[in-house]
Amino acid sequence: MSKLRVYDFAKKYNIPSKEFVAILNKHNIPVKNHMSALTDQQVAEFEEKFDKDKYLADLEADNKKEVSQDNENQKFQSTSKKETQTGKVPPKVPQKAPQKNQSNQSNQSNQKSQKNTGGNVPKKTEDKKRPVSANQGQQPKVRDHSKKEKTARSVYKRIKDEKKKTVQLNQVFEIPDILTVGELAEILELNATDIIKTLMASGSMVNINQEIDYETAAIVAAEFDLEVEAIEIEDVVSKILEEYDEEETGNEVLRPPVVTVMGHVDHGKTSLLDRIRKANVIAGEAGGITQHIGAYTVNIKKQAITFIDTPGHEAFTAMRSRGAQITDIAVLVVAADDGVMPQTIEAINHAKAAGVPILVAINKIDKPGANPDRVKQELTEYGLVVEEWGGETIAVLVSAKTGEGIDALLEMIILMAEVEELKADPTREARGTVIEAQVKRGKGPVASLLVQQGTLHVGDCILTGITYGKIKAMIDDKGKRLKKAGPSTPVEISGLSDIPIAGDDFIVLENEKEARQLAEKRKDMQKGERQRRSNISLDDLFSQIQDGNIQDVNIIIKADVQGSIEAIKQSLEKLDNESVRINVIHGAVGAINETDVMLAATSNAIVIGFNVRPDKNAVKLAETEDVDIRLYRVIYDAVEDIKKAMEGMLAPEFREKVMGNAEVREVFKIPSIGTIAGTYITDGKINRNDDVRIIRDGIVVFEGKIASMRRFKDDVKEVNSGYECGIGIEKYNDLKVGDNIEAFTMEKIER
Repeated sequence: MSKLRVYDFAKKYNIPSKEFVAILNKHNIPVKNHMSALTDQQVAEFEEKFDKDKYLADLEADNKKEVSQDNENQKFQSTSKKETQTGKVPPKVPQKAPQKNQSNQSNQSNQKSQKNTGGNVPKKTEDKKRPVSANQGQQPKVRDHSKKEKTARSVYKRIKDEKKKTVQLNQVFEIPDILTVGELAEILELNATDIIKTLMASGSMVNINQEIDYETAAIVAAEFDLEVEAIEIEDVVSKILEEYDEEETGNEVLRPPVVTVMGHVDHGKTSLLDRIRKANVIAGEAGGITQHIGAYTVNIKKQAITFIDTPGHEAFTAMRSRGAQITDIAVLVVAADDGVMPQTIEAINHAKAAGVPILVAINKIDKPGANPDRVKQELTEYGLVVEEWGGETIAVLVSAKTGEGIDALLEMIILMAEVEELKADPTREARGTVIEAQVKRGKGPVASLLVQQGTLHVGDCILTGITYGKIKAMIDDKGKRLKKAGPSTPVEISGLSDIPIAGDDFIVLENEKEARQLAEKRKDMQKGERQRRSNISLDDLFSQIQDGNIQDVNIIIKADVQGSIEAIKQSLEKLDNESVRINVIHGAVGAINETDVMLAATSNAIVIGFNVRPDKNAVKLAETEDVDIRLYRVIYDAVEDIKKAMEGMLAPEFREKVMGNAEVREVFKIPSIGTIAGTYITDGKINRNDDVRIIRDGIVVFEGKIASMRRFKDDVKEVNSGYECGIGIEKYNDLKVGDNIEAFTMEKIER
């Protein structure tokens, strides 16, 4: 549990933070300022000793005493002022002569008025008349009093400044790693102008909004004889998530289990899911390997189960690890004819590290060489002892091909979920995890989310990492539009400001302004570290390459989705050895562009493209700068090529040669034939026998052969640039206006 800050504790008693700091110190709890943290023991001791009513009573008594003292001072000042204005002087000065003159003048005046009025004026009038001052008719002199007030104010200000400086000298100010000049002035309780002058004197031209580091702030503080210490900026979002997870509302209800399917490559994970959800996704996967995490919800006997299909290849270690952390049950798929393999062991370790219960599905029992007992025996070596052998691990024999054992597997999943008593509160604000993220044409950045708590609504403002946005649309795994999604529901949303990172938590905030501010604050927190890391990389790049002991291989990764970048990076980092080190200096989603090639040229890097293509300007620049661009559709091939290059064994026999490009300007749908693209050849030439790939927004969507190519009504063997033609693609009809058709051949290279 996180420690309680002073300002939070002060809110409980409704006492200002500064006063509360003094109260804590009086109760032998040493704190420096309102940001200081309190232990549970200190809080308990204080709550036991502190009497708020007594404190308020004492405070009121002190206030009355101060008011009484102020009234006396005010009375004294007003008396003095009155005496000054009425001309009263100390009794030592003789006043008889003026009084005599005044009396004579009064008598003469009275005698005259008595004569004029017939002598009826009463004598008492004379007594009531105020004595006339000697300096009557002149302006009262107040200059001396004004000087006294001014002197009093300056003395008070000096005493206050000295007291403030004493307080400052006796405390240590906490300074973050990076802050603005204005923020430093506020923390140190100094004038920002004085700080700017100090920095200018040391040769730094700054303004009030300029960011400075801790070292600079410490130098400034030393100039004012103040002591500072570095603190780590607290991530507000992490604190919100921590408080969210700790809070129990009492409205929790049972939720569907989230199941992750794990196992070795080609052991039948995706086929098993196909059998369960009656859908075929394996046809769209290159090399039979699942490329991205997908989440699907299925209903079995009115019981919902959410499946997360984590890819089985070792390249997806990071993604599988992330899947294990957000899941409730791990289904470990092991082929009965193949047994436990390296990726199977990794999957077991990830599930155990995340504390997730494991259910073993022994697949391919229909095969002639199947031996389930051997699989069970091998599993015991890794701490998984099946129930029939006296252990606690449930093992189910299944066949994804025939469907045998599937019902038993699902029943066991439901049974395990009931034992776990998985609960969530659907009435709360939503909170969950990003499963995958990418850019889609017409939609912009989209993200696949798994709601873990609460209910997510269209129109909610969410924050994930340094990305934020208001949900514009939400669809489920079957493509159906949703207005809300409850716990354990996977959805794809649009409306984000940027592509989030797969595996990041997301939370719902009150409004988009708050989400944007928190995202910017997180970005600022990362900026300093990122800049320092970038500077070190650029400064030391060539010196590290020239170092005889360690040779660096710099890599730039561009891919169609964020998860693939993480997967490739994890796989390449495993290839490090004593003589060669792999550095992934940049990774991003989207097509390979000029900026990537320029960075590769500057840093002597190899560009790896996964399911993406370079644009024309990037290709030209790569030729000019002699930058090596490698394009792949299966991660395993990329890792193997880099591995062979490091070992000095890479000797490719074939190389891809781009023959030409065609832009799709019109699409025609012809019955019994299919879709024909009306194209314009933009460069090179396209031959009827060339291999082609369809590129949409820089991303490869299909690779295959040309089925037909015509100009007007004639079949043609080739079409040169500047001409139009109709092209049909084998087994592909989803052509769209704006697509690019790239023709290529594989030419043999002499060793």
